[in-house]
Amino acid sequence: MFLGYAGLLLFMIGDGVESGFIAPFMADNGAGTEIKASYVITVYGVAVMLASWLSGALSDLWGPRRVMMIGLAIWLVFDVLFLAVAVSGENYALMLVFYGLRGFGYPMFAFGFLVWITAVAPVARLGAAVGWFYFAFTGGLPTLGALVASFTNPVLGHYGTLWVSVGLLALGGLLAIFGVRQRTGYTRLAPPDVKPVQSLVSSVSIAWKKPRVGVGMLVRVINTAPEFGMLVFFPTIFIEGIGFGESRWLLLVSVIYGTNIFFNLIFGVLSDRIGWRTTIFWFGAIGCAISILLLYFVPIAMGAEYYWLALLVGALYGATLAGFVPISALLPSLAPENKGGAMALLNLGAGAAAFVGPAIVSVFLGPLGAAGVVIVFAALYLVAAVLVRYLKLPEETAKAIEEDKSLQQVGEKVVTT
Repeated sequence: MFLGYAGLLLFMIGDGVESGFIAPFMADNGAGTEIKASYVITVYGVAVMLASWLSGALSDLWGPRRVMMIGLAIWLVFDVLFLAVAVSGENYALMLVFYGLRGFGYPMFAFGFLVWITAVAPVARLGAAVGWFYFAFTGGLPTLGALVASFTNPVLGHYGTLWVSVGLLALGGLLAIFGVRQRTGYTRLAPPDVKPVQSLVSSVSIAWKKPRVGVGMLVRVINTAPEFGMLVFFPTIFIEGIGFGESRWLLLVSVIYGTNIFFNLIFGVLSDRIGWRTTIFWFGAIGCAISILLLYFVPIAMGAEYYWLALLVGALYGATLAGFVPISALLPSLAPENKGGAMALLNLGAGAAAFVGPAIVSVFLGPLGAAGVVIVFAALYLVAAVLVRYLKLPEETAKAIEEDKSLQQVGEKVVTT
């Protein structure tokens, strides 16, 4: 699977190139304002959400490799149309269409590969295997992507940098699709008797048939919704409001997600030892509730002269984000008889985050301001902490029941005595 991880990294670098400047870029090239640009990103998020769900459901029917090929083709076609037609013509309506449809591409590619990983990785090493996935995923989006942009923007400008991203995406996509020879992903994962409609329905109905999987999906939404949301309005605040400038803002983004990629591995391996739920609760949910507040309020309070403090709290946020990595191992284990459906719901949560984050910004930025939006994000992480307590594996539940019975029997003996 190594070339798949390498290809995913290159693909996500191409995706992440735009993360530090796309909202103000669209505002200057047809959208008019950053609020209108956030609407474009929200439409994109809706497409990402739907495609994330489809990536799991369709991988069951067609095989992960075919889903990855479709995702790559969609991204390249609509990315080229977005740049060559919508941006060059400063056409806001076409921005909404092409940038929105492009959102179907990356989830089908990336999460199709994640389904492939969970289908072949042994349970004892599933946390580590998923950790490597997120190492590659966040290594590109936005970590190395933002770093690439920091070098190419001064030379090629924003528009030229976006064309560089197309080449990186194509190279990474082809490397993964043609480089991975593990045969499980070449064929459908669902049993031969499962029909397309049945597979799609089961990938949704599992949410109420297995309520814990549905709760896990909500945790996955909360995991990265603030990440996508803050990239809508943080660039303007940090670049202009605090006075970091674009290059130092992009470096801060690289530090946040550079830290994140290494902690994805650390928490992936650690979670196999101390427990997936424990890792998510303490390092992910509680950690992020604290660190996202620090990420915003420390630079605001200290100003541009204390840039090193911004780097420290940025690294802390990146590390705690990685605490959610085991959710991708936990959810399919909650429904071992329907891993494809569980992964479809997990991917739906991951995609929904790309919609929910910008949507929260669109709704609350006006009435609450930037500080209010950040507080909303912190509150969401606390909600995730509560929800995680319900995500017990079947064997944990059985163990708890046995312990309750044992305690009850001891109590009865004491009463009898």
